[in-house]
Amino acid sequence: MPTISLCMIVRDEEKALARCLSSVLGVADEMIVVDTGSEDRTKEVAARFGARVCTFEWRDDFAAARNYAFSLASCEYLFWLDADDILKERDRERMMELKAALPPGCRRVTMPYHLAFDSSGNVVYSLRRNRLVRRECGFQWIGAVHEYLAADGPGLNSEVCVTHLKEKGHSDRNLRIYRERAERGEAFTPRDVYYYANELRDHGQWREAAGQYERFLDGGQGWVEDNIQAGLKLAECRMKLDDRPGGFRALCGTLLHDVPRPENCCALGHFFWEEQRFGQAIYWYEQALTARRPENGMGIQNAAASTWLPHLQLCLCHHRLGDLRRAHWHNEQALAYAPSHPSLLHNRRYFREKLGPDGDCPGEKSGGAGKI
Repeated sequence: MPTISLCMIVRDEEKALARCLSSVLGVADEMIVVDTGSEDRTKEVAARFGARVCTFEWRDDFAAARNYAFSLASCEYLFWLDADDILKERDRERMMELKAALPPGCRRVTMPYHLAFDSSGNVVYSLRRNRLVRRECGFQWIGAVHEYLAADGPGLNSEVCVTHLKEKGHSDRNLRIYRERAERGEAFTPRDVYYYANELRDHGQWREAAGQYERFLDGGQGWVEDNIQAGLKLAECRMKLDDRPGGFRALCGTLLHDVPRPENCCALGHFFWEEQRFGQAIYWYEQALTARRPENGMGIQNAAASTWLPHLQLCLCHHRLGDLRRAHWHNEQALAYAPSHPSLLHNRRYFREKLGPDGDCPGEKSGGAGKI
């Protein structure tokens, strides 16, 4: 059976680290925990689990720290996690099955990364990442911030899922690093520009973020999934700046990069919903239900955009147009995906009160937040 080194970089993670390491006991043959300057008991927690604990002088470069962790490993395969990641029990079992069945010559394994969940525990946002790589291939991390593992060649798309359970609040660390790099005149890759724009957006710097998204898109060198996301986020920034025409142009621009994704279909539907152009909104929400993402794509996915959300919005659109029977049908379809959603349950009660035995009743003006 192949051996696996768990490689982590951590700082001030005493609250989360034990949960993470507990979830991979028996999976990893060795644990490498590189501390980048903790002031709490992170090192002690790691040592308690038998990890090899090393220090790395932090220099605002995540890739450098991760590459150092990789350099310390001795096993055949390298597996990376952050301190607020875990393997759930079913995924521990899948990981052991994967470990026993890795084919000779496999250079890398991608795994779904579950990033956010709804109130019922359903995955809302996820993406795939290279998660397990063969050590002898010498794959390296690239990027001081929002780093990525540059791995290629023969591999597997595994169904072992890594679950992200973020507890720390957002900080301005990444934005500060980008700003300092920009002030020093460092050259930004297209990917740097995209993630710099994301940090500006996350901190409400709408105008500056819009400029960086436009810089990224105008460069024409971005990955297709980043291009689509950049267009969606540029549209958001333009809307925040009360530039609806600019926002619409950005949404339309997302269609230039590839076949429509559920996410940009929903965004276009929402634009027309806000314009009270319900026929056009219906068209785009229906497209969201049939749009298909690339198989085993590595881009971020919003599960709601292809399931309950377009059905809910179609419910609202048909209600505005006076077709309560069709509105009711879409609300029921949405409930099949999100059975505890409060707005959908509110709408169910409404339709049961309003629709008589023959289902014939005049439409009424709908409210906000997905409620009739």
